[in-house]
Amino acid sequence: MAAKNQQTQKPNKRKQFSSTKTDKDGSKSKKPKLLSSTPSSTNPSNKLLKKPFNSSKPKREHPTHSKFKKSEFGNDNKELTKRERRIQAKELAEARKKKRKPHYTLEQELASLWEKMRRRNIAKEDRSKLITEALQKMKGKIPEIAGSHVSSRVLQTCVKYCSQIERDAVFSELQPHLLTLSCNAYAVHLVKKMFDAASKKQLAGVISSLRGHVASLLRHMVGSVVIEHAYQLGNATQKQELLMELYSTELHLFKDLASIKESRLIDIISKLDLQKSSVLRHMSSVIQPILEKGIVDHSMIHRVLIEYLNIADKSSAADIIQQLSGPLLVRMIHTRDGSKIGMLCVKHGSAKERKKIIKGMKGHISKIARDQCGCMVLVGIVSMVDDTKLITKIIIRELQTTLKELALDKSARRLLLQLLHPNCSRYLNADGLASLNLTVPSLSSKNESEIKSKKLSRDEESSKEAAKSDIPEENLDEESTKEVATTDSDMEATESGKGDIPEENLNSAEGGKKDPSLRRRELLVNSGLAENLIDVCIENAEELLTSNFGKEVIFEVAKGGSDGILHPTLDEKLNNLHEAIAELAAKPKSDESEEEHVLENFHSSRTIRKLILDCPAFASSLWKKSLEGKCQLWAQGHSSKVVSAFWESSDSEVRKVAKEELQPLVDDGTLKIPETKQSANEN
Repeated sequence: MAAKNQQTQKPNKRKQFSSTKTDKDGSKSKKPKLLSSTPSSTNPSNKLLKKPFNSSKPKREHPTHSKFKKSEFGNDNKELTKRERRIQAKELAEARKKKRKPHYTLEQELASLWEKMRRRNIAKEDRSKLITEALQKMKGKIPEIAGSHVSSRVLQTCVKYCSQIERDAVFSELQPHLLTLSCNAYAVHLVKKMFDAASKKQLAGVISSLRGHVASLLRHMVGSVVIEHAYQLGNATQKQELLMELYSTELHLFKDLASIKESRLIDIISKLDLQKSSVLRHMSSVIQPILEKGIVDHSMIHRVLIEYLNIADKSSAADIIQQLSGPLLVRMIHTRDGSKIGMLCVKHGSAKERKKIIKGMKGHISKIARDQCGCMVLVGIVSMVDDTKLITKIIIRELQTTLKELALDKSARRLLLQLLHPNCSRYLNADGLASLNLTVPSLSSKNESEIKSKKLSRDEESSKEAAKSDIPEENLDEESTKEVATTDSDMEATESGKGDIPEENLNSAEGGKKDPSLRRRELLVNSGLAENLIDVCIENAEELLTSNFGKEVIFEVAKGGSDGILHPTLDEKLNNLHEAIAELAAKPKSDESEEEHVLENFHSSRTIRKLILDCPAFASSLWKKSLEGKCQLWAQGHSSKVVSAFWESSDSEVRKVAKEELQPLVDDGTLKIPETKQSANEN
């Protein structure tokens, strides 16, 4: 309504504003001058009014008038052809580049030389001539042109193929400008190439020149690549020199303090008597900007984070874990220390943070599983996280699409084996088992209170024993101090992951509250993973048996997993698998065939032998289908291991079935059985 009122009011305002006509008597006329009533054709006075009105209008000029004609410049452009215009634009661009880039002409010359020298089919002599010519042209100007995307590529090729004398000349010219070039997006590749080609003396000089700039370069997206490359190439002492700057202000300022032998930060603090609070403040000021920028791909940063978590208080450690929990963690778990950080985040993170970590891995599960370090984080997740529905939805579903490839992969098989046979030292090395028991000291529930209570209880026991046996007080003090020392060493071993941890204690990781066997059943059987895995083993039985890594997966599946987790739910499927293996063993022995028989192959013969010893159901199936009446044929070579397994089996039924046929072979020495095994069976 308001809009309508405004529209209706506007014309009235214009009428009032458009000058009113004053009559002779002084009264104002409401009619505007130019808005008079339409003149009639008969009224002659209206014709007189119309003439001046029309005469006042300006005449419309035709577009062909001289005023509308194009300028002379436009006409010239119209006369130029397309090719001429293109050449003119190119010349103009070249002129602008020459003004903007002082070494533009030199870069053009170098580019033409580079096109020749980088060819694969060029002779070494011709290439060396071109390189010498290029280096001669660049002499004295290398630091200035190294930041160009053209010149940096030319220099990289020159450094790769030039002689040692020429390489040293380039290195000496670049060395004073390394810090500036390290932050350039194009020059950084040249700097890395120089590090790779540097001698031990030159590399030591470069690493010492980086002193005082490590933290600032780590915060730079490009500069951090240079620091990481220097860290990877350096020896243990040089690595420690780079790390020391990030630990404390004192170590940053005084070079002599940084030359100590201790590598762990806890040992450095105790040796130099540093204040733990000041070390934490300094490390926090270094770490926080790096995490905010998301520069978390480098192993050097992972090492610093591990050391920080070992000395951090409860709130600081929780903040770091909260920051890392999510997609950021996926970029860290490809290194050894990064994998440990991932395990700690899974163990000490809240349910919400664990959910973020698992969701951040979505779409990358297969790649993480194939990674040597990343697979251990997945092992930790299936061992500690109670939310089996989320794990099934994101991790298990993605694994099911590539089960065959995972079973044959050196690293990925560990995840499957962890579900089939948890924490087995045969499949996980000592470092892997220790990493499952890693904790952040300040966040660990088994903390100082438990250690103190152990000390008190031991003191009480020792005092009671002393009272009974009347031991002198001096000896009592010595014994109590020894016990305290052993307790402290046990705590350090647990923190470093090098303690002797029983297998059953490892099974119950600190992160999960659910019963481990129930969690395992939900992930392996209820999710359908085990059923799919058995199907894959049936279809690819021969390939898995003869594989160095796949044989372990098919062995654990055929056995039914540890504690018989696949029984009785999948008994029918397991019988089908036993029959599939027996069918392969039942194939006739042929010398002409190129493919090796499963009983004569090194890997498959050992796997079938283990199955006979551990799984009586498989042994009876194999005997009936493959070996009954054929033992003499297979009593030599690798296949003899399979035949002798029936004689050595701990199951009386298996021995009874095979004894009648095997006894003559043992007696005449055709089948060789160790004396210990033979005497054990006779007993």
